[in-house]
Amino acid sequence: MEKFGRSQPVTRIEDRRFLTGHGRYVDDIAPAGALHAVVVRSPVAHADLAALDVEEARAAEGVALVLTCADLEAAGMNVAMGAGRVENRDGTKAARTDRPLLARDRVRFVGEPVALVVAETLQQARDAAELVMPDYEDRPVKLDIAPGGETLHESAPDNRAFDWGIGDEAATEAAFARAAHTVSLELYDNRVITNSLEPRGCYAEWDGARLHVAINGQGVWGQKSALVKALKLPEDAVQVTNPDVGGGFGMKGAPYPEYAVVAHAARVLGRPVRWMSERTEAMLSDHGARDLTSYAELAFDADHRILAYRVHNRSNLGAYNSNFGQFMQSTLFSKVFTGVYDIPVAWLRSEGIYTNTTQVDAYRGAGRPEAIYVIERMMDRAARELGTDPWELRRKNFIRPDQFPYTTVAGESYDVGDFGRLLDRVEREADRAGFAARRAESDAAGKLRGLGLCYYIESILGDPSESARVEFHADGTAAIYVGTQSNGQGHETVYAQFLSDQTGIPVEKIRVVQGDSDLIKQGGGTGGSRSVTVQNTATLATVETMVAAFRPYLAGKMGVAEAEVSFDDETFRAPGSNLTPTLLEAAAMARADGREDLLTHEARTTLPGRSYPNGAHVAEVEVDPETGEVRVLRYTVVDDFGNLINPLLAEGQVHGGVAQGIGQALIENTVFDEEGQLLTATFMDYAMPRSTDLPMYRFHSEPVPSVTNVMGMKGCGEAGTVGALAAVANAVQDALWDRGVRQADMPFTPRRVWEMLSTAQAAE
Repeated sequence: MEKFGRSQPVTRIEDRRFLTGHGRYVDDIAPAGALHAVVVRSPVAHADLAALDVEEARAAEGVALVLTCADLEAAGMNVAMGAGRVENRDGTKAARTDRPLLARDRVRFVGEPVALVVAETLQQARDAAELVMPDYEDRPVKLDIAPGGETLHESAPDNRAFDWGIGDEAATEAAFARAAHTVSLELYDNRVITNSLEPRGCYAEWDGARLHVAINGQGVWGQKSALVKALKLPEDAVQVTNPDVGGGFGMKGAPYPEYAVVAHAARVLGRPVRWMSERTEAMLSDHGARDLTSYAELAFDADHRILAYRVHNRSNLGAYNSNFGQFMQSTLFSKVFTGVYDIPVAWLRSEGIYTNTTQVDAYRGAGRPEAIYVIERMMDRAARELGTDPWELRRKNFIRPDQFPYTTVAGESYDVGDFGRLLDRVEREADRAGFAARRAESDAAGKLRGLGLCYYIESILGDPSESARVEFHADGTAAIYVGTQSNGQGHETVYAQFLSDQTGIPVEKIRVVQGDSDLIKQGGGTGGSRSVTVQNTATLATVETMVAAFRPYLAGKMGVAEAEVSFDDETFRAPGSNLTPTLLEAAAMARADGREDLLTHEARTTLPGRSYPNGAHVAEVEVDPETGEVRVLRYTVVDDFGNLINPLLAEGQVHGGVAQGIGQALIENTVFDEEGQLLTATFMDYAMPRSTDLPMYRFHSEPVPSVTNVMGMKGCGEAGTVGALAAVANAVQDALWDRGVRQADMPFTPRRVWEMLSTAQAAE
């Protein structure tokens, strides 16, 4: 690892800027004098839009523009938002749904954008928005995740967006038929709202020839493509920038309608236009997460080895196909749905169902956390029904180290792993041996204590390719241009640290540049835990390119053959020469000699395969049976992230992810009434985890270096959440099992847990 990074826990460079109020968030840097935009949203879940009167709003004080879908179409815009379509089991394509940028003829969820009002001040825009008069003719509302009911789209009979499957159905059926034991469980994965610290926003400028749109997203190139398509502009006429971002979580990766409509408003008016979502508006209009039910089954032989796995899930897609991730519905769930177990055959069937609620992002609706949640809950249930220990059942069925590289039944090729080693370590670190005594203490106090285990695996996803460009400046500094986008993970620190490790350039002399489609022509953005591994691989290649370019130049300066010039990660040297320049000194020499070609270096790399971060989470909870309150008392993590560039940042990512997972497991839940109105649309109604809800974490690294990248790294961005859901849920189930509770679904709020206990007691 010494060659590829010092693996030091360096504190974040960018934190000083953020914590002293000097962050450059999109709402902070909007141009002076920019007009303010407010979105008029549907107050009903399902209705025909019979008429839309905006004349009074247009005449209101300070109003510069009011836009409807008809106005966008009249201006020649392409108002159709893109959407992914998987292939159904019968070979047909998933339903194609028509989602316009602004509602046209019909609305399908509360919060759907209907019009945009632009005014001199924010208050004037808000006041004018109240004067927009839509005429809604109500239609029946559909909320259940089941086929049938009021049709939302003519292209989706029965409201089924897709019916997709993967695996060998016949072989799975045969394995179940000959199994000595079978276990089944239906699980509900509750919907959560992605509440980033900074809600979505943007501003747009038009200079008569070029459009500039600043967003707070997860990359600029997908957003640029969507704007080019919507506004029918040439590629080189659109610039997208992405300044500091206060949290993304996958939700900010998609193109949203507001960005294109605000951009058009700026083009029409010739003045900058800004829009910033309010919190309730965000809760209504942002992509939601999870919301699916899964009926899962495991087949075992007489020795308790898994023969087959079968799962049927239904995902709530909300009102429309996801314009970001429905095309990932098949790939993401299938890639890891067998987890870390040696499973001979498996079958997964997945249905996407449309409902009259805020669009749910299918990328989150059936991604890695959900897949691991299902298999890890099933392993715990299987252990109980088979009369064996859940830890030993996992050990018996792990993919063994000598089986790698291992191709799963879904066709995914895991490169390396030593799952038993990590499980042994977490058993020690969590003091499993002392749990019986701690449970006895809880019993004596009238409390129920449970221990829950989750062994997760995820994968580096998204574009495996990335570029890095390093430029040397006249002031003795260097800049590295990257294709990813920080959402608060600490990229400025880890990228500068890594470049410094490889080149000897002091960290304080390195500037990280991201999020500008004019400066960086190509990039994959951030998502799927790809950033550090993919970006630093490109940086390493750029350093190699840079050193190779300087060697012949310095050989001439040193009076030696090029082959004699070496670089030791800090200075160039050659036998017999006293000249030992650093890269910054070499760049200064090149500048003085007019060698501009040596001042910019770039390389692009493609990872040959995914890497697979994995690890074991152990949660210990205590339940008060009188009130149903659940407290997480202890939480231990042993992760295999491969070689770590900055252990401090990796641990921080795990801490945040575990907090997110505990939040969903214990308190977070999205609730609608029977008319599709969101009842959890403020922080008064939607619970977010606080420090008092969380224990002190115990984090440990047990690396098994990946072989799919030269640094042996694995991603870590989502690992905390992936492991936390099942670990906490299994711990709660363990605490409630002896009280007769056999079905325990998230969220484990006091009322729900109390009802589980009361129902079980009544049944007994």
